[in-house]
Amino acid sequence: MRAQDKARRRDHIVDLLSRYGELSAAQLADFLDVTVQTVRTDLRELDELQLIKRRHGNASLCNAAENIGYLPRTSLAQDDKSRIAVKVAELIPDGARMAIGTGTTAEEVARALVGRQNLFVATNNIHAVLALRANPTITLIMAGGRVRLRDLDFIGAEAIEFFSKYMLDVAVFSIGGLAEDGAILDFNQDEVRARHAIANCARKRILVLDNTKICRAAACRDGFINDYEVVVYTGKLPQVAIDKCISQGTVLIKA
Repeated sequence: MRAQDKARRRDHIVDLLSRYGELSAAQLADFLDVTVQTVRTDLRELDELQLIKRRHGNASLCNAAENIGYLPRTSLAQDDKSRIAVKVAELIPDGARMAIGTGTTAEEVARALVGRQNLFVATNNIHAVLALRANPTITLIMAGGRVRLRDLDFIGAEAIEFFSKYMLDVAVFSIGGLAEDGAILDFNQDEVRARHAIANCARKRILVLDNTKICRAAACRDGFINDYEVVVYTGKLPQVAIDKCISQGTVLIKA
């Protein structure tokens, strides 16, 4: 339980820094209701993971204009991502034709689907391919083009053309952040275009959203949470976002 508490506390630190930009150890300790020494230990280890940087007693994310590197992101909200993946897998029947987008939560969804039979999966996520390769009944089709080495995925023009060739049953994808008003945020236009391509190739679209994405800033704003049929999430969505989903018939599933 202690390890889980520590992981949740560090997820909360990253979430607070994404919202406020820069905070001192004392400010973080007040938010988290723990000692300053506990926060300093967390900050030191988050710094070693290259999730945050420390300067003059304050902490901030390494680069608020870019997403955190893939490997450090895998340690964030692990329990949340696993619960989201289980909920999504419950929505995917054997034999489904589907698209899986990029990101660590999408990778967890792929892992949760490894027991499904006869899936057809189109993806631009190398991690998803590696997760699904253990099941020989799954047909895997992958986008091409230039690999984004940091994340091991494809988000360029070739990936967009790739998804445009398919009409699938369901698409699963994540986002960079969710604004207070329910707006969808991403870190660059390539990610926006790739998300559009994945969403547009399927009849049913499932947005996956862990608690660290809620009210997290990112540079590119495009669309709203209620543009999609299903949202599987953890944490607390802003009330404005909930109201928009209810008005548009978007199904909200809390993991």
